[in-house]
Amino acid sequence: MPTAPDLWTWLTIPAIGGLIGLSTNWLAVKMIFRPVKPVRLLFFRLQGLVARRQQDLAKAIGRVVGNHLVEHKDVIKSLNKLDFGGILAKVLDRGLGPKIQELRSLPLIGGFLTEERIADIKQSITDSIMQHREAVLDEVEKGLSEGLDVPRLVEAKVAAFEILTLERLILEVANRELRSIVVLGGVLGVLIGLCQVGFLWLRG
Repeated sequence: MPTAPDLWTWLTIPAIGGLIGLSTNWLAVKMIFRPVKPVRLLFFRLQGLVARRQQDLAKAIGRVVGNHLVEHKDVIKSLNKLDFGGILAKVLDRGLGPKIQELRSLPLIGGFLTEERIADIKQSITDSIMQHREAVLDEVEKGLSEGLDVPRLVEAKVAAFEILTLERLILEVANRELRSIVVLGGVLGVLIGLCQVGFLWLRG
């Protein structure tokens, strides 16, 4: 009958397996980001995955965001929720205000430009534009389609990030999952160690 391994064997081999699993997975996670700059090690050139593939990562993120997450139609839908009337009133106040004050200082014209008349003129302009709101939005959408390249914009932004900034952003999203990978490596190492002790027991 095989001799059962002693307690020391049951403890040390799984512990060593767990330590190896934790270490290798921790190193694998670290090598996603580090080293930031290429390092020559014998015949190998080592560099973190994110740093090495930043341009490809930027293109992939830009493609996903631009083609699937943020489209021109989504921007137009957001514009539809805006208070166009209020925005136009503010724009007219800023744009026409100085000119109106200049006209009111003239002897003949100034007498006709009372506060009520000015308010009526602004309201009339706002109402006229609001009646053609859909046409305005159509023109905005055409302009966005021609001038706003979301994939290219996102790609340029991500490609311009410093690696440490990009690392911080990724960790904000996936830090818990990456830690789980490290812990899982330790758990698997312990299980493998236990299996090894059991195998030695059966062989003994």
